[in-house]
Amino acid sequence: MFLRLLFVLLSALNIAVGAWLLLGQPYARGGSPTDPGVAEIRLLSEVPESGASASTPATVAAPIADTSQPDLSYSCVALGPFATPQDLRNARQALAAQATRMRSRQEQASQASGWWVYLPAAGSRTQALEQARQLGAHHIGDYFVVSSGDQPNTISLGLFKDPANARKRRDEVIAAGFPARMSERSESVPEYWLDLVVADRTRFDWRSHIPASNVGSHSTGCF
Repeated sequence: MFLRLLFVLLSALNIAVGAWLLLGQPYARGGSPTDPGVAEIRLLSEVPESGASASTPATVAAPIADTSQPDLSYSCVALGPFATPQDLRNARQALAAQATRMRSRQEQASQASGWWVYLPAAGSRTQALEQARQLGAHHIGDYFVVSSGDQPNTISLGLFKDPANARKRRDEVIAAGFPARMSERSESVPEYWLDLVVADRTRFDWRSHIPASNVGSHSTGCF
C-alpha cells in the first residue's frame, strides 16, 4: 500500500516538474526566427511612422534657371575704306579692345581717273589719219591716233582731271566742225575694310581711335 502511494506521488511530481519546465520558462527573444539572409517579416503596425511614406520616392527639385544675366545682342559694323594695308592694321590694333570679333577684307573698286575727250573711231586706219590731218588744218593740236587696244582708229584729244577743262576742250573741237565726245575714265583700285562684331550694350566709339576723315562706317552682315 505504501509503495503504491509512493509511486503515485513520484508520478505526480514528475508531471509537475515537466509542466513547470515546459510552461514556466520565459520565451527567449534574443534569437531570430528566420534563416540568415532572409528578410524579417514585420507587421504593418510594427513599422515606425515617419514624415514621408516609405513607399513614396523622394522628389528631386528641378534646377532653377539663372535669369540674372540676359542674353546679349550684337551689331556688325564695317569701317573703311582705308587707304593702305598699314592703315587697316593700325585700325585693328586700336579697336581690338572694343570688338568681340574682327576681320579684314580687300575689295576692288572703280575709281575715276579723269575725263577723256576724243573723236569716235573711224572706219579704217586711213580714214583716222585723214581726220587727224584735218584737225591740224584747223589748228587743233595735242591729239594722237589710237592704233591698238579696244578702241583702234579713235583720235584722242586729251585726258583731263577736271571735268570743266574736259568740257572746254570738247566744245572747242565741236566748234571747229568735228564730232568730239567726252567720257569719264575709271580704273580698278583696291579698298581695305575692317568688319567688327560689337555688343549692343557697349558704346562703340571708333571715331576717337580712328580720326581719319575719309573713313566711314555702315552696318554689315554678321559673321
